Amino acid sequence: MDINRSTMTALFTGLTTAFNARLEATTAYYQHVAMTVNSTTAANQYPRMDDLPGFREWNGDRVVHDLSMQAQIIVNNEYEKTIGVKRSQIEDAQLGFLSETIAGWGQDSATFPDELVFPLLKSGETSVCYDGQYFFDTDHPGYDENGAEISVSNVTAGAATPWYLVDDSQVVKPLIYQTRKPFKLTAMDAMTDENVFHKGRFEYGIDGRAGAGYGLWQTIHKSRAVLNADNYAAVRAAMMGIRRRDGRANAIRPTKLLVPPTLEQAGRKLLEAEFIDGGDSNIWKGTAELVVIPDLA
Repeated sequence: MDINRSTMTALFTGLTTAFNARLEATTAYYQHVAMTVNSTTAANQYPRMDDLPGFREWNGDRVVHDLSMQAQIIVNNEYEKTIGVKRSQIEDAQLGFLSETIAGWGQDSATFPDELVFPLLKSGETSVCYDGQYFFDTDHPGYDENGAEISVSNVTAGAATPWYLVDDSQVVKPLIYQTRKPFKLTAMDAMTDENVFHKGRFEYGIDGRAGAGYGLWQTIHKSRAVLNADNYAAVRAAMMGIRRRDGRANAIRPTKLLVPPTLEQAGRKLLEAEFIDGGDSNIWKGTAELVVIPDLA
């Protein structure tokens, strides 16, 4: 392969195409539990939004409810990966490995949010969220039907493998994936670039900026109890019983059951089987979508 500006431009165009094609074709899991927020600065501040009442009849002046001063800040960190390719490999047209590597980077970029989001779930019992409690906790500040303050739980104790029930129909989801700069392929492949001139090495890299944090704890419940019909029903009832400050139901609708691969069989029996226990109708069939997530293992 003759190395000149024209051939290197064509090579980079092909690599970019491979990167973008795999990026667009790859499905990630984080969207089941996290909302994506576009950021335009180094960090975003999120005020507490769960403490507001519902609608009221408009009599007289409006009643203004200030957002709480409690807030969390999510910082955008920088991430990159870079490889070097010897000039001789390009001259000899040994490019198959390069195209496959860059295509793999497209897949990695699409699933990268999973790397930030799911560790937050796994550490939620020891990580504080915006209300000052651990994200998964037994005494989040909440309200009863009369608007009186009570403690509300979004975690069930036990010794079994954890599973999560989620309402991802809400605008604000359990977690936040914050993107400042999407991953993009760049190259240092000009004949005058220092790495090419001194080392005979062409360099390709991707980089981006992002962060992740906790959203609404009300929209997710973590259970360490055995995944069965009784425990599933109890978690659904607990989530749907959460109320706003004015005592009204918070309209939580559990939509997704997130499990690690080891609980896939139990999850499918619970949510997809027509009959259970030797012929009884499965009343929980279709009440949520089962999502098997390897990162929860």
